[in-house]
Amino acid sequence: MQRYFLKNNQFQGQTATITGDDAHHITRVMRMEPSDQIIVCDEDKVCYLSTVEQIDGQVVKVKLDSKLVAQTELPIEVTIAQGLPKGDKFEWVIQKATECGASQFIPLSMERSVVKLDEKKSLKKVERWNKIAKEAAEQSHRQMVPEVQPVHSLKQLIAKVSDYDVCLFAYEEVAKKGQLSQLRQSLNEISPGGKMIIIIGPEGGISENEERLLVESGFKPCALGARILRTETAPIYVMSAISYAIEL
Repeated sequence: MQRYFLKNNQFQGQTATITGDDAHHITRVMRMEPSDQIIVCDEDKVCYLSTVEQIDGQVVKVKLDSKLVAQTELPIEVTIAQGLPKGDKFEWVIQKATECGASQFIPLSMERSVVKLDEKKSLKKVERWNKIAKEAAEQSHRQMVPEVQPVHSLKQLIAKVSDYDVCLFAYEEVAKKGQLSQLRQSLNEISPGGKMIIIIGPEGGISENEERLLVESGFKPCALGARILRTETAPIYVMSAISYAIEL
């Protein structure tokens, strides 16, 4: 069943009004008619089984039939801070990590990032990335759409360290030394409702200068298994490990 994420101001009592791209999708792509059913979710992660009542041009009104009780969100909030990779790899990361339960994405401009975005390109990219997150959240029956923030420098990200209960960064040198337990320890320590952030470097990895700065700022290095993962694989590994450890 199709799922749509709406703003709270689109809800009025036991009804909701759908406009814009979502209304176009309902009327032109899905070709729905009155009496068809969909799921709509508000900004508070509450989802409703709903019935299409009226279609007026590009405005769709639905009746909220009942709340859905299924819980599809992870017990903790996970932010993936990704060093900007080449090509469309970050789009793939957003799509798959959203399906796995990530709550937020922060693209990072790092020392070894090949990709450099000016302000104009950055704004267009962020708009596209958020659209990808929304579509992935709909497909995977999430109760929320992860936010993709604007591109950050590492110093800008470090300034937000107090927002999180657990701060990690994937560092292959830790794996080479056989120190493989930090991720597990951090997941044992975090409580339901807690916030975790993990930094993944770009193709060239995290530099020694960045590693030193992160450690001094309270981030802990962690290995993602004994093997070296590609930058686009690492976030999916992390999300899968988190789901297995605290959800299954």
